[in-house]
This record gives sequence, C-alpha cells and structure tokens, in this order.
Amino acid sequence: MAYNAAMTASKPLFQADLAIIGGGAAGVLVALNALRSATSPVQVVLFESASTLAQGIAYATPWPEHLLNVPAGKMSGLPEQPGDFVDYLLQGDALPGLSRDALAETFVPRRHYAEYLQHRLAEAEAQSPAHLQVVHAPVVSLVPGVPLHAMVLADGGQWHAPQVVLACGNSMRPLPAPGAEALPPGRVVDAWDYDGVRMLAGDGDLAIIGSGLSMADSVVALANAGHRGRIHVLSRHALLPLPHAHGGIAKFDPQPLLGMPLRARMRALRGHVRDAAAKGIPWQGVMDRIRPLGQALWKSLDAADQRRFLRHVVRYWDVHRHRIADVVHAQLAALEQSGQLQRHRARLDALLVLDSTLQLHAQGAHGGMPPLNVGAVINATGVETRALSMRNPLLQQLLADGHARPGPHGLGLDSDDAGVLRDAQGQAQPGVQVVGSLRIGTLWESLAIPELRGQAQQAAVAASGHDQRS
Repeated sequence: MAYNAAMTASKPLFQADLAIIGGGAAGVLVALNALRSATSPVQVVLFESASTLAQGIAYATPWPEHLLNVPAGKMSGLPEQPGDFVDYLLQGDALPGLSRDALAETFVPRRHYAEYLQHRLAEAEAQSPAHLQVVHAPVVSLVPGVPLHAMVLADGGQWHAPQVVLACGNSMRPLPAPGAEALPPGRVVDAWDYDGVRMLAGDGDLAIIGSGLSMADSVVALANAGHRGRIHVLSRHALLPLPHAHGGIAKFDPQPLLGMPLRARMRALRGHVRDAAAKGIPWQGVMDRIRPLGQALWKSLDAADQRRFLRHVVRYWDVHRHRIADVVHAQLAALEQSGQLQRHRARLDALLVLDSTLQLHAQGAHGGMPPLNVGAVINATGVETRALSMRNPLLQQLLADGHARPGPHGLGLDSDDAGVLRDAQGQAQPGVQVVGSLRIGTLWESLAIPELRGQAQQAAVAASGHDQRS
C-alpha cells in the first residue's frame, strides 16, 4: 500500500496491481481469470457497490421462475472447461435426479449462476498466490496515466493501478415518456427490481413498457405471485421473445455471409431457413449455426449497413437471437390466449397520475389508441446502450473529460480489437480494458456469457503481461 503525503491525511492513496471496476458477472469473470493465471502475489481489487458479487442485473433474482435463457451446458465461465457449470450443479446436487446429459440441456434458475461464479471465485482466491480485495464503493472518476491510472471513489477514497478493467455492467433505459422519472414511488417499477415487480401482483391492471426478455421476467414473476389483473404490454413492434427448439443445428457453411451486404445476408438466411425446414430442422438451427460468427457478422458490415440493421432489422434479430426457455414461452402464450396478457403495438407518449391509477397515452400503428388505466407501470425497456444516455457517473466523467468516446453509432464506449479503451481522439489508452456491454458498438455480440468469458480471459491475460501462449 502506497501513501502520497500530498493527499489529504484523511484520504490516503491506495495502490493495486489490477483494478476491476464492476462486480457483476463480467467483473467477477475477470477477477477469476486473473487469480487463476497469477504466478506472483499481485493485488487484485474489485470495486462493486453492491453487497453481493456476481449478480449484476441478470443473476440477482432469487426467484426460481427466472430461468437462464440458454441450457446449463453452454454456461461455463471458463473457456477451457466447457462443462464447468454443469460440474458445479452436479457437485452441489442443485437439481436432484437429473443425469449429466439431462442437466446440460436444462434451463436452470438464474440464481444458481451467481452462486456458481461466487463459488469458483472463492476457490480461485484460496488457490492463487494473488490477493483479492473487494471494495464496496463505486468508482466515480478515472484518469488514465503512465505508469499508473488514478481513480476516485464516491466516498473520496483514492486508488492507483497500472491496469484497469471497466466491467461496469448494464443500466436500464428510462421510460420514454416526459416526466416518468418524477412519478410517485411504487407507480413505476424497473423490471430488474425483482421483488418490487412481485409486490405489484393483485387484482388491478398493470402495464409493461417493452416486450423483450425483461418483460418475460416480469410476466412470469407476476403470474407466479398470483396476479389476477390484466397485463398490458406496449412496445413499438410488440414482438415477444421466441423459444428455443430441439431439432439440431443446420448444416451449411456460414462463411460466405461475411462477404455479403445486409440485404443479401437476410435473403441468404431466409433461404437457409427454408432448406433446414425441408430437412425437419427448425429455424432455430440456422441461428445456432451462425451464433459463433456473431461478432464477425457485425464487424464485416460497413457503417451504412450497420445503420440499416439498427434501424430496420435489430428488433427482429433480437427475438430470433435472444431466445427463452420453451416453458417460459409456453407460459406467455397461455396468458395471452386467456386474455390476461394483452399486447399493444404502440409508442408510449404520456403517463398521467389520476386519483388511484396511472393513465397511459400511446400512439398505435393507426394513430392514438384509447387510454389505459393501470395501477402501476413496469419499465422493461431493456439495457441502455447509448453512451451519452448512460447514467453511470464514471462513464459520464470519462466522456466529459475526453478519456473515452462513444462507440460506433453512439453505442457503448469505443475500444480497439483487444478491448483497449480509446479516448476522444481515437487513441488507445494502454492499460485500460473494456469488458462486456460497453463493447456493443464495436462487437455487437458482447453481453452473453460466451463473449464475457472470452473477454474476461483476454483482459486478465493483458493485465498479467503474458500472452495466451505463455
């Protein structure tokens, strides 16, 4: 620990060898890899304001109805051990009675994944020569420098480190209605407030803004909590997430797609879907075939086609790419068939507070739709990806001071192919790595575990000063 006499006596300057900002799944995976690869007693410091690591927004739910969106067999946190998550579930007898093969195909409750990462982190810390320190305070300022980067915490604490990893995780988009943030407490609940959503269950009508994965979480939570009122779902496209299917992976060479412009790719994919269907393989098998090429498909589009994708294709891509367990999809379908779940293709315009309800005004495909009176609104608009709209003080400081710039199309933060942060002039900031959703503009596919575990390993290797061959 270093002390700088020029600093105030009440706030000494601390030093780490590796500072990881964010203790959700991405940050914990970086720490896990750093501990596993360490060969000397380096100091790894993880900054996370939450009291529990590895949860973030995805894995913080304690409720068993919230399932992983992919089978357990694809959720290992360690690239070199693809069956590690299944091993953990078997060792802990998390789902008694299932064979290894059956468990690998099961969509298990998400809470098991946070527990898995916590367990593996503790194991790595016990076996590593490195030391892990968790600081439960947010970093609000980062000034890159040579040889040390300077950080300031919300409590005024100050740290230096030669290597920093930004793994800040996700934040929710605000409701797209004027004054929504000033509504009374309890009238608007974020979909990621899992307990808060369940507390809304009752006889009254509710509205959910957004129709993606967070909406699905909210609907199944309300149903399992005994909600009896109607659930109105409003979104611009009103497309629900689609289910996984069991039918194998389509057999075709996806490489030619990389040389095609966007329209030609879409035509080719539709053709592959028709060919697969003729062989009894569902369209999901085509998506699974191109899944490993997600980042390459994005990066090989020119800027104009990327903009076309974001304007015309992205929502249709999302519902086909980010699928849900078939049991969850079946529950949504049953609620919709019964009339309890009602979809509205509409854009939210205003939220008005009446005596005991909220009144929603929205524009549908053919003009204004009749107002909806509901007891509360759930914000399920999803992850905020626009850098300038992110409400994280650290990211705002980095952008304002020119230490970072938005990624392509304003999405996330700009970084190079190795994940090194770029400043406002496009220059790489050596020793500052970016992991996870902040890389969405440059990589597109950057939120799921296969990408996170690869990026985490890459960041840990870069921080250790060794390449992957050492």
